[in-house]
Amino acid sequence: MGMFKDKLKHVKAFIFDVDGVFTNGYIYISADGKQTRCMNVKDGYAVHFAIKKGYHIGIISGGKCESIVHRFKDLGVYDVYLSSHDKMVDYDDFCAKYNLQEKDIFYIGDDLPDYNVMKRSGVCACPADAAHEIQLISNYISSKPGGQGCVREIIEQTLRAQNKWMDIDAFVW
Repeated sequence: MGMFKDKLKHVKAFIFDVDGVFTNGYIYISADGKQTRCMNVKDGYAVHFAIKKGYHIGIISGGKCESIVHRFKDLGVYDVYLSSHDKMVDYDDFCAKYNLQEKDIFYIGDDLPDYNVMKRSGVCACPADAAHEIQLISNYISSKPGGQGCVREIIEQTLRAQNKWMDIDAFVW
């Protein structure tokens, strides 16, 4: 755990998968074919707060649903990559855009399409219910499953490690 906490001190950006990380992995499909997902508001607050504290946030998802873009824009996230067939391409684009090194990146994923990106990131984590192979390469496994606050837990730990969690900015949206 000590090595994990040391890695948190270098984090300048978070990159997240969506389904299975921000959601419980269920996609609800209406009669007209529209997809909806359920996300945890505490995860949303933590993302918004991390942006306020100066962290870059990226979303890389194989999903195609535009509601993902709307949710994250509401939180202040504008680097949203949908329909990502090779997450490494979008990862490299995000890193280049902000001149980030791999040690600066904290990636959170839950399934095999996240594997290669997680192997390259400076630190990586997954929800408690992530695929076994993802758990094996993770620096940290959240105590919470996807969609139930794992994003909040991971962001909070990082900001605490950098003494940025409980300050005046925490008390206002």
